[in-house]
Amino acid sequence: MFRWDLDKTYLQTDFDGVRALLRTAREKASQKRAVPGAAALLRELRAAGPAGAHRICFVSGSPRQMRTVLTEKLRLDGVEFDEFILKPNLSNLLRGRFRMMREQVHYKLPALLAGRGDVPAEVPETLFGDDAESDAVIYSLYADLLAGVATADDLSDWLKRTKLYPEDQHRVVELARKVRVGASVRQIFILLDRRSPPARFDPFGERLVPVYNYFQAALALLSQGLLAEPAALRVALAMVSHFDYAIDALANSVADLVRRGRVTAALLEATAQGFAEGLSSLDTVESVRERLAALPDRLFEACRTRVVHPPTPVAIDYAFWLAEGRNRSHK
Repeated sequence: MFRWDLDKTYLQTDFDGVRALLRTAREKASQKRAVPGAAALLRELRAAGPAGAHRICFVSGSPRQMRTVLTEKLRLDGVEFDEFILKPNLSNLLRGRFRMMREQVHYKLPALLAGRGDVPAEVPETLFGDDAESDAVIYSLYADLLAGVATADDLSDWLKRTKLYPEDQHRVVELARKVRVGASVRQIFILLDRRSPPARFDPFGERLVPVYNYFQAALALLSQGLLAEPAALRVALAMVSHFDYAIDALANSVADLVRRGRVTAALLEATAQGFAEGLSSLDTVESVRERLAALPDRLFEACRTRVVHPPTPVAIDYAFWLAEGRNRSHK
C-alpha cells in the first residue's frame, strides 16, 4: 500500500490565505499543477508490481466538494488509484465544528486506521506527506500503532492533550483498538515543500525520510527494492523534460541523500551504471537525452560524499508533538 497526501505532496497547492484558498477552489483540473516527479513516481509504483498488487490511496484534507476536479486532475496525469478520502469540511461548517476544519490529527489518523480495514497484517505500507502540517506526527503515530509500539491506551492519553471534541477522540481510539497489530510501515516520506531543514525531523527516527524532490524518494525506494533502476530514471526524465529540472539540482539532491545516510555509495554506484546503460532506451527527444547523459557521472561523483548525519533510532514523544501541533494549528 502506498498512501499519499494531496495538497503540497502531490499538488502544488497554495492555501496560505483566503485569496489563495478561493483561487485554488476555482481552478479547473487542467489548471492544477502537480509537484515535479509526483505523477511519474506514482505511475511507476503502480506498475512496479503485478496487476493489482500495489494499492494507491489518497487521504487528503481537501473538501469533498472538490472530488470531481481532483480525480479529473489525476486522470489527466495518468495516475490510477484505489481509494480517495477527502475531508467533510462542509459538514463540519454546518455543525459548527470550526476547529475540525483545520485540525488534521482527528481527521487523518482515523482515516488511515479505517482504510487499513481488512488488509492482511503482512501487507506493508509506504506513506507520503509534506512539512506543511502534521503529517510527520500522524504518520509516525499510525506506524507505531500498526507495529504495536504504541497502544490504544497510549493514544487515548496523548489525544487528551489536543483538547478537541471528545467524540472524535473516542472514535480514533476505538479504531486503534480494532487495528491488526503486526503490519509495518516501511518508510515515511516527507516532501520539504516549505524547505524545512531535514534535521527538524530527526526526532522521528530513521523510518522517516525528508526529501526535497521525488527523485530522492525514487532512489530511496530503489534501495528498498520497491522500484527498479529504469523506473527511477524515468522519474528523473519526467522532472527534466516536463519541469525543466537542472541536472545539477538532481545531482546535489542525491549527494544530500548520501550525506544523510539514506542511500549507500554502493547502491548509488550501481544505479549510476544502470542509468548510463539505460539512457539509450529512453523515449524522449534528443535534447533531453543529452541533458540526462550528464547524470550518471554526477551520480558517480555523489558516491564520494561523506556520511555526516546518519539517521538513528529514537523513541518519539507523541505527547509533546501532538500538543505542539495543536498550538500551531490554533495559531
